[in-house]
Amino acid sequence: MSYEPPTPPPNLPTEVVNALNELGPTRLRDVAHYAEALAEHKEREARLEDESPEGELEERSDDLPDDVPTKATITVKEINDNRYYYWQWREGDKIKSKYKGPVNPDR
Repeated sequence: MSYEPPTPPPNLPTEVVNALNELGPTRLRDVAHYAEALAEHKEREARLEDESPEGELEERSDDLPDDVPTKATITVKEINDNRYYYWQWREGDKIKSKYKGPVNPDR
């Protein structure tokens, strides 16, 4: 029985496909983990860039702490194989975070 390798997405550059094909399974999983984290980071950056203009009033979420601005978004961080929610927002050139709680509180 022969197995066919997966077909890469058509928009993935050939040099990326070739580089990935050279890697072993462990390194590929490392790349996948990094790529997922990088995608989340870039999406979070884009959300923070699209925040509402200063002075525009927004409703505060019921669970939003007093010291977290209404423009904050929720993000997930993985620490030691555990996932946690954090409030995150931009203050000038810096990104600020505040712990919210575990993604899976049963762990």
